[in-house]
Amino acid sequence: MLDLSIFSREWSAPALPVEIPHGDMPGDKVSINEGHVAKANLIFPRLLALLPDLLAQNPAQRAVISVCGGSGVGKSETASLLSFYLNQLGVGAYTLSGDNYPHRIPLFNDAERLRVFRVAGLRGLLDEGKYSEGHAQTLALLMKEGVEANPKSVQTHPWMAEYQHAGRAGLKCYLGTQKEIDFAELSAILTKFKSGADEIFLKRMGREETALWYDRVDMRNISVLVVEWTHGNNDLLKGVDIPILLNSTPEETLAHRKLRARDGAPDSPFTTMVLEIEQGLLRSQAHKAKIVVSKSCELLTPEQVASL
Repeated sequence: MLDLSIFSREWSAPALPVEIPHGDMPGDKVSINEGHVAKANLIFPRLLALLPDLLAQNPAQRAVISVCGGSGVGKSETASLLSFYLNQLGVGAYTLSGDNYPHRIPLFNDAERLRVFRVAGLRGLLDEGKYSEGHAQTLALLMKEGVEANPKSVQTHPWMAEYQHAGRAGLKCYLGTQKEIDFAELSAILTKFKSGADEIFLKRMGREETALWYDRVDMRNISVLVVEWTHGNNDLLKGVDIPILLNSTPEETLAHRKLRARDGAPDSPFTTMVLEIEQGLLRSQAHKAKIVVSKSCELLTPEQVASL
């Protein structure tokens, strides 16, 4: 059994080796900088205060925390640091990447997002009586250029306002929902973990069609599961005890997204629209987070969170 007196000891951040273990998404890039360390050092004492009661209440002495936030905010790095700190303290921790749990690999999911946007946009034009052969030809050119989601296109083609409005509404019904993500599978994993399972099969999903498999992971010495994921505070995910929100805006995280190079066009109009929608979802659920940290590495009060 875990000795809970560990949490009452005075803590100071340990020295970091050149590399530390990180999340379990195949091929993911983690680049830890001083900003990530500062956030982890700010969060960790709060975790030490919250975890003992949660662990004591669970018969298996286990708890789940999540590190959520927008793309490029540093979820992977911060979660990896928190897991490292817990392990150094003598509390077994494992970092699980929620990006393994969409229904489709990234390439196909990106294509599905675009398909949803385009189909909804076209139907919007039809509903508003704005669809025509000429508009369809213009739209085909904009699609080839990858700019049909760019608000500036409305200046030249006013009818695009209806297309973008309807497309955005359709996209909102897909992003962060059960249509996009297998919340049930991940929730079931969290239930197994908190029920004391000795080992759990965890999904692995890379960026290639064939990069899909399960690993048997030994959980016997793991007390805290750290889920790093945009949707770690989503209402559809069950079993998270301590949601931690790293607040940011897409503009603030652009440089990190370019460095990580996970997306082909991190500043494209369509990617920007996706991130804006996800940002709205994050803010609508921010009130549930137990710890909220600003981009400038400050703890936000409930009042500040409510104003997001």
